[in-house]
Amino acid sequence: MVQKFFLISYLLLLTSCFCFSQSDSCRHRISLLTCSPGEELYSTFGHSALRVTDSSTQQDIVFNYGTFNFDEPGFYTKFVRGKLLYYLSTEEFQSFKQQYLYERRNMIEQVLNLSCTEKQKFVQLLQQNLMGDNKFYRYDFLFDNCTTRLRDLLEKAADTAVIFSYVVNKPTTFRQHIFEYMEYNDKLWTKLGMDILLGNVTDAVMTNREAMYLPDYLLRGFDKGMIGVNPIVKEKIAIIDLPVVKPQKNFFTNPVFIFSLLFVVIFFLSFSKNQSIKSLLNGFDGVLFFIIGFAGLLMLVMWFATEHVVCRNNYNLLWAWPTHLFMAFMIHSKKQWPKKYFLITAIINFILLIAWAFLPQPLNLALIPIVLLVIFRSIRYAKQ
Repeated sequence: MVQKFFLISYLLLLTSCFCFSQSDSCRHRISLLTCSPGEELYSTFGHSALRVTDSSTQQDIVFNYGTFNFDEPGFYTKFVRGKLLYYLSTEEFQSFKQQYLYERRNMIEQVLNLSCTEKQKFVQLLQQNLMGDNKFYRYDFLFDNCTTRLRDLLEKAADTAVIFSYVVNKPTTFRQHIFEYMEYNDKLWTKLGMDILLGNVTDAVMTNREAMYLPDYLLRGFDKGMIGVNPIVKEKIAIIDLPVVKPQKNFFTNPVFIFSLLFVVIFFLSFSKNQSIKSLLNGFDGVLFFIIGFAGLLMLVMWFATEHVVCRNNYNLLWAWPTHLFMAFMIHSKKQWPKKYFLITAIINFILLIAWAFLPQPLNLALIPIVLLVIFRSIRYAKQ
């Protein structure tokens, strides 16, 4: 009888310990936070973060892989060279939320449908990533950023295969993906700048998994995705739900309009006999070729001297010759070789215009008036 009592007591104790262990590992609520794009350049594509709530300690923490240190020595040099390290940081959820309320940016929460062991593994992975040098990583806009890291964490924590829902309905390149946001937000000058610096690496067609490097697309990938036979998302909540105000587009600030207008003005002024206008045009040409040459030099630096993979194989160098940087000072030269240089410049840029639509890398349409200007002014100097 005594033995039976101890046996029953032992079984009850074992069961209670097991239940406590299970409830202890299930005390976390883990969710994906997706924040809408903002007005600043760095926030153009939105943001993703993880929210982890602990019911036993009442902690409500946001894990953010998108942080970097402005005060780091050599910040700008490292940023340009692609060597700036991003890191995982934590923040109280209410503080995180208030920042987005202040910026009037919406926030959607997707509560993840994880088992107790998956939650436990998820939290362990986050804790490991916070330790020492583990929290730092080399940021890559397309393949390893603050959004892709969350996708990868889910795959590592899941006990079974994760199948994301399909987020791209037709073959789409990284460049097209990026510029959807630029055009919607009327950031056409930013689009032009990025178009000039980005090489044809961004013209590769994305896989469904690769498309989730942007927050909105990770949200869609989670929406109807599955972990084994269970949906990824248990609950979807609009934490900040403000009316969306679509930016007003201004035709007169469009780079295509401004550069076209510039070409027309210079074209007609070029036929003037007025010496003041001729001197003005000579000065303009010097500035034009200098800027184009500097742009070409910058493209070479971004291609060969930095870690930015997206800046490699840049076909914009077909019109932005770094040699123009030097030739900007040879416009008034009486020698024959500068004339031959400008003649070759005109011929190659003319061929480039013919081949514009067939290049492996799509070039920005706003550049056509600039190339026409280069052709027209180069011919005039070749004929002098």
